[in-house]
Amino acid sequence: MKAITVVDKAQGVAGMTLTQRPEPHAAENDVIVEVRAAGFTPGELDWPATWADRAGRDRTPSIPGHELAGVVTQLGYGTTGLTVGQRVFGFADWARDGSLAEQVAVEARNLAPLPADIDVVTAASLPISGLTAWQGLFEHGRLQAGQTVVVNGVAGGVGSVVAQLAAGEGAFVVGIGRPAHRQRATEAGVHRFVETTGDWSQAVGEADLVFDVIGGEIGARSAGLVRDGGTFVTIVEPPPVQRPGVTAAFFVVEPERRQLDELAQRVRDGRLRTFVGDVVSLDDAAGAFLNGSGGNGKTIVRVSEG
Repeated sequence: MKAITVVDKAQGVAGMTLTQRPEPHAAENDVIVEVRAAGFTPGELDWPATWADRAGRDRTPSIPGHELAGVVTQLGYGTTGLTVGQRVFGFADWARDGSLAEQVAVEARNLAPLPADIDVVTAASLPISGLTAWQGLFEHGRLQAGQTVVVNGVAGGVGSVVAQLAAGEGAFVVGIGRPAHRQRATEAGVHRFVETTGDWSQAVGEADLVFDVIGGEIGARSAGLVRDGGTFVTIVEPPPVQRPGVTAAFFVVEPERRQLDELAQRVRDGRLRTFVGDVVSLDDAAGAFLNGSGGNGKTIVRVSEG
């Protein structure tokens, strides 16, 4: 099968090449998915799991990409809950070959049925950003209606979903981003947008919940916006500073079928959208990721028709 592979971490996206790889094998509780569309996060080339398996052994050449939408073609031994021929979406395991390929082996629990009225490009842009936003807001942030939520990086894949989900639950959403991101933040439903220029943290004010997707100085300043009794949630790194009266949570997104179902329902009824930029073929994927998206939205690889 055709697949995008990487062999050298130092090369980054410049080292992504289109090659022929053996078709995957369905292990116990796996399914084989014929990939229709796939998503890729450039940061995953810095993740240890891209280069080594769970035992720490080198697993290159690796197939990157974790988000996918496609059709189940084979069930592994003991697999339940999905059927051959079913449309599905979700994300591939971190330490195994990913979705930038014509086929991928995935644990069945990582996938959810894909409703017929959601196209595969939209579906492939949703799993990681959607689940990250959901788990950060509802599991770690314990969001409640009427709270003030601050989202930095609000124009990005995760930030834009955080804004939409929080607003949909009755929160007042303040988005933080560069001046060029104002329009995207508005489309994501923020109630107030604050540019990261000057003393932006003073302009934001206090918040019940801060969702950090940037880290560094912006993340640290964002943490200082949480009022007593509030929560700081980050997906970047463990918070360096602990404040009395403030809950701080760092987490890595996990697969969850029920939450994927919830996200799909919100897409279907118009309460949630993703921002897709370029849609490219598998043959053109390496060049597209090397050149970048230009900030227009998430690049999706259309692997096959159907």
